[in-house]
Amino acid sequence: MTPSPLNLPPATLALLRELHGRLRPAWAALPGQTSAGPVPEYRVAPVPENLRGRRAELIVEASDVTALEQALRGDADAVVIDFDDTFAPTRRNVQAAYDALLGIGASGTRRALLIRPRALYALEPHLDVGGPAIASLCDLGVALSALKESPPHIYIPKLETVQEAKFWDEALTLAERYLGLTHGSVRVCLQIETFSGLMHADALLHALHGRAYGLNAGRWDYVFSLIKHLGSTGGTPVPPRRELGMEVDAMRAYAEELVRVCRKRQAEAIGGTASFAPDPACPQPALDAVVVDKQREASQGFTAAWAGLPCLLDAVRQGLSQQGLSQQGLDEQGPGKEGQVEVAAGHPDLYARLTRLPEPGRVARADVQDAISLALSVMEAWYAGRGVVERQGRIEDTATAELARTGLWQWVHVQAELDDGTRLTPERYLQERQSVHPGDGPAARLLDALVLRPDCPDYFPRVAQQLSAHETGVAR
Repeated sequence: MTPSPLNLPPATLALLRELHGRLRPAWAALPGQTSAGPVPEYRVAPVPENLRGRRAELIVEASDVTALEQALRGDADAVVIDFDDTFAPTRRNVQAAYDALLGIGASGTRRALLIRPRALYALEPHLDVGGPAIASLCDLGVALSALKESPPHIYIPKLETVQEAKFWDEALTLAERYLGLTHGSVRVCLQIETFSGLMHADALLHALHGRAYGLNAGRWDYVFSLIKHLGSTGGTPVPPRRELGMEVDAMRAYAEELVRVCRKRQAEAIGGTASFAPDPACPQPALDAVVVDKQREASQGFTAAWAGLPCLLDAVRQGLSQQGLSQQGLDEQGPGKEGQVEVAAGHPDLYARLTRLPEPGRVARADVQDAISLALSVMEAWYAGRGVVERQGRIEDTATAELARTGLWQWVHVQAELDDGTRLTPERYLQERQSVHPGDGPAARLLDALVLRPDCPDYFPRVAQQLSAHETGVAR
């Protein structure tokens, strides 16, 4: 059965058709070449007036209308409406999210709003605009059409290449022109959550510098991308998630390089998401952990960060209020080292730091089972239309599920030695998966497909869509 199309105002549909008609050929050519040429001197656009001095931005899943209404009435310094990692793109959710944007626009709110559209790989199957709809263009077009009286700022997710950055700039320019907005009135912050994105952060920022004001650290997506980059060629298992905190030197190098680029180009560095889910009976340990994490970010040069729940906003502010690096201190440190792609082109010590992960030795069977359980928890929720789950005191979403399944893929492909002396072969993985989650439902089939493929797939929602299309075809 063909799903019913989304219901959108004619003017909004006209904008989406314009964007797709003009941009589909360029989109089809993405991601483009990884390498980037020399970057000229430049400065980014200033931080938007309504974001200056903020500390805590509250991220809200785009279709969670109740949470969004509360956020708009709450005390967050800014609200991020998310169509990406916390969003499950069912037809109902997409329609609810688009209706919510139209309602916000009609209300005339003066809230500082940011939109995180879906990444460029995603399609929107519930719209036909002269061919399959590109999800990022749909999210962008609906948001700007609904909120054109006070355009939101945009977080651009999962950038990897300069061509992708230029695509976003062209899409924003076309939308502004179509809606009669001043060029550059829509401002952006680039999320550095891929390994290629970090290696090319300066070039990506330059491609959007007329409207970009900062870079944002997305730690779990970044680690997921780093593991894909490392693959199984080294033969050594990557550490479990619990051993990949920001105190690890490779992760410190990630944060330092992001801040270095921001410092060099007068951009703002936005920290990661506070993703603890405090125990209502005893919330203080989780709040204290958030404060410590944000104090670390402040000492590195980050000035704002995301809160995954309203109850974390004050802890984020408290941690970031202690700015450990004054501008004078930053200036005294000098321009820092240039990022590189190929070792010969830059500084091999940076690449070595970024890719030198701790060696876990034997992998605990409990860590294998935890990764399976985490991935399946998120994937089951995702299939059911929920993009976020609370698990063991943390907020888990697509990003952490991607990290879990990629770690499993790597362990299987290097046949990591377990703490009982056996190896994690494909057969052993299937035994462990069955012990954690017996049966063969959609989430289990998806995880098995992701873990047992010869290569490491880019993004699980894309694979889920491919599996669904295949199974539908078989059923027919």
